[in-house]
Amino acid sequence: MKSQKERMLAGELYVADDPELGRENHRAKRLVREFNQTTEAQPEERQRLLTAMFNKIGDGGYIEPPFHTDYGSNTTIGKHFYANYDAIFVDVGRITIGDNVFMGPRVGLYTAGHPIDAAIRAEQLEYGWPITIGHDVWFGGNVVVNPGVTIGSNVVIGSGSVVTHDIPDNVVAVGNPCHVLREISTADHEYWARQRAAYFADRDDD
Repeated sequence: MKSQKERMLAGELYVADDPELGRENHRAKRLVREFNQTTEAQPEERQRLLTAMFNKIGDGGYIEPPFHTDYGSNTTIGKHFYANYDAIFVDVGRITIGDNVFMGPRVGLYTAGHPIDAAIRAEQLEYGWPITIGHDVWFGGNVVVNPGVTIGSNVVIGSGSVVTHDIPDNVVAVGNPCHVLREISTADHEYWARQRAAYFADRDDD
C-alpha cells in the first residue's frame, strides 16, 4: 500500500492528516518561522535556512521575508531566483522553477486541489498536481498559478493574473484566466537593448 506522501507526490487523492506528512510540515514551519524572523543584517543565515528548506535552490537565490510554504522539500529552484514579499508556495505537489526567475510581491504557486464533489471533499481527501516554470520568467505582483500548470521559458506574466492552463515559451500573458497577449518580439529586444545602452552611456558620463 502506498503511503500518503507517495500518493500526494503521485498526484493521487490522499489525506494530509498523516504522521509522516505532519513531521515534514512541522519541519517546514520551523524553518519558515526562523527565516521570517531574520533581519537584513543576516544574509548568511537566510541563505542557510533556504538551503535547508528547499529540495534545492541554486546560486544567487534570494527571497524577501515573509515567505510561506507547506513543505519546501518538494520545491526545486534554479540559479538567480528572486521572490519579493509574501510569496506562498503550496508544494504538496512538486514545484520546479528554472534559472533567472523573478517574482513580484504576493505571488502564489498553489499545487493543492480539492474534489469538486462536496461529500468527498468533506472526507478530507485532497490532491496535488505539479507546477513547472521554465527559465527567464518574470511574474508581476499578485499572480496565482494553479495546480498542474506548466509555464515555458522567456515569459512575462502580468500582475494579478490567475494562471489556470499552460503558457508557451516567448510570450507576454495576462488576465483571469491568464491568456497569451502577444509574443515577445525582435522589437522588444531592440527597444530594451537601446535602453540598456543609454543606461551605460549615462554611467560612462559620470
